[in-house]
Amino acid sequence: MRAFSAMLMPILLTVSAAAQEVEVAENPIAQIVDGIDETEIDGGMASYYGNELAGNRTASGERFDPGQMTAAHRSLPFGSMVRVTNMSTGDSVVVRINDRGPFSRGRVIDVSQAAAREIGMHRSGTARVTLAVLEND
Repeated sequence: MRAFSAMLMPILLTVSAAAQEVEVAENPIAQIVDGIDETEIDGGMASYYGNELAGNRTASGERFDPGQMTAAHRSLPFGSMVRVTNMSTGDSVVVRINDRGPFSRGRVIDVSQAAAREIGMHRSGTARVTLAVLEND
């Protein structure tokens, strides 16, 4: 059994890495924001909310989809595009604000599960991040 597991693991890791590369390439928001000016606005702890809230209405009125690149912020206007950068890894993702929150003390933003996965915080649940608003022309 160990020999089989040892043989199968590299194959699974290769397939997983390839799937992640395809997922990043298919992110439509990332393709739109290249070359747009950014204004850094905030920093602090981020958290994410996942499948347990799927289908619930957000404060903007749309249904929450954990697979979309969305986030909750206390004061930014709905529809704002924000780059969230994980300070420990340097990974960043662009999300659209569609909800209010976070309501946990000390948190600056709640991102969707998909966005958390992109910046490597889906396992820990939280990460220290910086936020930058993308400027509309």
